Amino acid sequence: MPEGDTVFAAAARLRQGLEGRTLTSTQFRIPSLATSDLSGRTVVSVRSRGKHLLIDVGESEPGAGDALSIHSHLKMEGVWHVHRRGQKWRRPAYQARVVLRTDDTEAVGFDLGTLELLADPDAALAYLGPDLLADDFDREEAIRRLAADPEQTIGAALLDQRLMAGVGNVFRSEICYLRGVLPTRPVGEVDLGPMVDLSRRLLWANRMRSARTTTGQTSPNGRMWVYGRKGQLCRRCATIIRRGEIPSTGGDRSIYWCPRCQA
Repeated sequence: MPEGDTVFAAAARLRQGLEGRTLTSTQFRIPSLATSDLSGRTVVSVRSRGKHLLIDVGESEPGAGDALSIHSHLKMEGVWHVHRRGQKWRRPAYQARVVLRTDDTEAVGFDLGTLELLADPDAALAYLGPDLLADDFDREEAIRRLAADPEQTIGAALLDQRLMAGVGNVFRSEICYLRGVLPTRPVGEVDLGPMVDLSRRLLWANRMRSARTTTGQTSPNGRMWVYGRKGQLCRRCATIIRRGEIPSTGGDRSIYWCPRCQA
């Protein structure tokens, strides 16, 4: 499931393949951008912001003032693949939403939940809270935003990208478990500093991993403490792991917890 770590890794791959290079052709395979053509422009930078990915593209010609950013959000199924031109795609062509080519590299965005061109991406994403994977992550601002609504559940607050950007459904279950906090506990009853610190550590540790893990184990059935383990035994106390839903921004989402470790 794409979260901040997944998007950070995708940006790193795209940066290596595209940054500083001229786009020789572009294809936007969605109706709203079907006639857009960024060929001839240079990719200035590639960056992630929480779960959002931005490919900054320079002006069509010097002084034109028409620099743009390709903004994408992976949602549930999206992925960016980067490879040498001519290599066979690893997903069906009908799933491709955008194709960017340089002389020797091809980047394809498949099943992207959001794809748009932005003239001012920083303004468009200004609503986001501090990015957990940013070098200049503002810990105190993240704590301040989380604390602003003390009645909200911590499980819902962790998913709210306006408060702190990068945590998704997998990480919030694992963060609450590791902190021994029931996800339905009100924010006002939670020690937020350690919660924020753990969130950053977990995302940072997984930002370039091929397989996400919060336990330190890399075997497929040993990577998570509670997420996806409904009905299985807690790795610490052997209590049955439970799954439920709590209201969250963007709709109810499943969350996993141990009734004993998270009293």
